[in-house]
Amino acid sequence: MATPIKIDFVSDVSCPWCAIGLSSLNQALAAIGDDAEVQIHFQPFELNAAMPPEGQDITEHLTEKYGSTPEQQQQAREMIRSRGADVGFDFAMDKRARIYNTFDAHRLLHWAGLEGKQKALKEGLFKAYFTQGLDPSAHEVLIYVAGEVGLDKEAARKVLHSNEYAAEVREAEEFFHRHGINSVPAVIINERHLISGGQPAGVFEKALREIMAKSA
Repeated sequence: MATPIKIDFVSDVSCPWCAIGLSSLNQALAAIGDDAEVQIHFQPFELNAAMPPEGQDITEHLTEKYGSTPEQQQQAREMIRSRGADVGFDFAMDKRARIYNTFDAHRLLHWAGLEGKQKALKEGLFKAYFTQGLDPSAHEVLIYVAGEVGLDKEAARKVLHSNEYAAEVREAEEFFHRHGINSVPAVIINERHLISGGQPAGVFEKALREIMAKSA
């Protein structure tokens, strides 16, 4: 009999390590197969909640936020690209020149969860930003990705052109901040076990199998 597992995946659309972490988690879940009945809930986290609508040049942003040099940033980008390739995710670093506000993306993801398409939309948004270099704050991009994963584009447009789910997103963000989540990805299993960072698939698989063994 399959073991029920709940996973809260706290992340941001503009976080490369979140894309790596999700790809690794997907590999771990594929290895576990039918032994677990997994429900994944994507929870919002904004790395740059105060980012203006026009976004910011990524080199300028990283220099201001972390004090890193262009050379250090290039080394980090190469490490991210390599780690992504290891788990089957394509980072097109030359196409991603800016950091954007992601609040509306999180509102749309909340709605997609109600429609049963949250994971598909999350993966679509990662691809749009990191592989295609699209702006995840632009409503037309969000609507396009929603349509690509089988969501109703006009319904997505109505969500984005309203303030719908803003309160729910802020409430979820505050909940996880209060519970000590200050960096992402944060993968919380059965509301008790925390795995931080874009870990390799083996780390997720080992943790999940241990939790499943204790639940048996």
